[in-house]
Formats: sequence, C-alpha cells, structure tokens
Amino acid sequence: MKIESKKATVNTSAEKAFSFISDFNNFQNLLPKDKISDYHSTADSCSFNINGMATISMRIKNRVPNSKLEVVSDGKNPFNFLLTILFEEKTESTCEAVIIFDADVNPFVKMMVEKPLSNFFNMLSEKLPHMKFD
Repeated sequence: MKIESKKATVNTSAEKAFSFISDFNNFQNLLPKDKISDYHSTADSCSFNINGMATISMRIKNRVPNSKLEVVSDGKNPFNFLLTILFEEKTESTCEAVIIFDADVNPFVKMMVEKPLSNFFNMLSEKLPHMKFD
C-alpha cells in the first residue's frame, strides 16, 4: 500500500524545513495533540500512541541533507512501513514537501487503514506550512 500526501508549500528554505523535521524531538509539533499520547523521542527515533488504535515506533534510516528523510518502523508496530519525506527547494525562502508512506499490508488491513492514513498524512502536510522553523 502506497500513500502520497498532497504537496505542501512551506515558507522556509528546504534546509530549515529538513533540519526541523529530521529531529524527532520536533516531530511531535506536527501531530494532532487530541489524537496522540505518550510521545517519547530522541533526535533519531520516536514512539507514540494513536488514541484508541495502536502504538507506533519509528526511527530515521537515512538522511539526504535538505532533500530526503527516510523513516522506518521500529519495534512492535501493527505493520512494517517506510515513510519518506521529500523536500524540493523552490526559492531561497520556500520549498515544497511531500510525505510518502509505503507499507506491506494484506488487502483486508488495507481496506481498514488506507483512508484514515491518507487523511493523517494530508493533515501532516497541511500543518507543515504553519510550523515555526527558527
């Protein structure tokens, strides 16, 4: 199952956006506070509980400065996944970001999770332009 968020135009450089997102201590600011609990993080990993659903743990697998962040599931998760966040510099003070989620799930699980996950990743991309990156 592959899900791609809407592209977000972010009013900061790709360098600043990448630096912010590639530190999981900042990632919590993107998540909906009313749907997330028990958030724990280091710069390279995080775990949190999606209320009423599951605990998610993930870690950064690869950083390509200012352009690509690859995150993988880590530990006990409902399924394994790869989360890729791509940044594209548009001007000195703007960039575009897109979130790509790829998971190996069976067709039954896909039916249950595809729409909520699509909504979740679109919500994250919509929040990106409103973050304070400095």
